Amino acid sequence: MGETAMAESAFSGGWERSMEQSAVGQCPVPAAGTAGPRSYTQGQLTVESRPDGDRVLVLVAGELDIDTDRMLERALRDALDHAVAGIDLDLGQVEFADCSGLNVLLAMRQRASDDGKTMAVRAAGPAVERLLEVTGTRFLLAPPGTAERPRPAGHPLDGPAPEDVTELRVEVGQLRRAMRTRPTIDLARGVLMASFRLSPEEAWCALVTVSQRGNIKLHRLADELLGTVRGDALAEHLQRELGHAVAALRRSESP
Repeated sequence: MGETAMAESAFSGGWERSMEQSAVGQCPVPAAGTAGPRSYTQGQLTVESRPDGDRVLVLVAGELDIDTDRMLERALRDALDHAVAGIDLDLGQVEFADCSGLNVLLAMRQRASDDGKTMAVRAAGPAVERLLEVTGTRFLLAPPGTAERPRPAGHPLDGPAPEDVTELRVEVGQLRRAMRTRPTIDLARGVLMASFRLSPEEAWCALVTVSQRGNIKLHRLADELLGTVRGDALAEHLQRELGHAVAALRRSESP
């Protein structure tokens, strides 16, 4: 039985990475310490970087998924190594992005912070915007100072401007919502791990992919999946998308 059929069967009436990429060799590695533009290409993804003052501008185009995430990580590591203050990402030409790419972005953001630098997304296309929205991670990759605009001269006590307070409240709200929904999402990931023998990373990738393609918030998808444990049926379009996501993960594991 195919993975798509298995997903539809498993969730229609109740509860019932990754390999080394052989194409990594296509990604050129510039000599350490060299300056100037760099270009990387693998499959459907192209990454170009160039110095921009004390920062490095990285332009990404194509499809960002489990087949190309390692090349992106390699390119971003190199850009960080050659940047003084950090790197800026232009993702406006990314046509598809899944959780594999998001994991790389968040890991590189943390690495930049550890090095005393910053990494920010300066531009993003619809695919990336949707991914950041459903995962609630947009604020983590916002340009430095986005939530702190210059205050007008003579502001009383030099206190925060009203718009700054509003943005801070929004950020706090996002963090609180993420904390509330995290247990549900973790449980749903466990359901997928048990049902399809997925690793934690693969289950997370499947959740985000179905959320994107099924046009449903991540926490709502998690609720739907947990409902199958109680005997509820998963919506047919979500069954199909889940089957496709699991099948894609299986293909990526094949030698």
